[in-house]
Amino acid sequence: MTNQDIIEGQVKQVQGKIEDAYGDLTNSPEHDAHGKATEAAGEVQEGVGHIKEAIQNAVKKAELESSAQ
Repeated sequence: MTNQDIIEGQVKQVQGKIEDAYGDLTNSPEHDAHGKATEAAGEVQEGVGHIKEAIQNAVKKAELESSAQ
C-alpha cells in the first residue's frame, strides 16, 4: 500500500519541474530556483514515504512471524 508521503512527494516533484521549466522559459531565476527547491523537497518527502512503508512492512512481517510461533 502506497502511503500519502510518497504520493505527495511525487506531486511536489512534478510541480517543481513545471515551475523550473517556467523559470527557464521566462528566464526567471526566482522561478527556476523555487522549482528546483520544490522538486528536491518532493524527492525527500517521497523518500520518507518509502522509509515509512519499509518500516511498516517490517513490523507486519515481525508480527506475522511472532504469531506463527
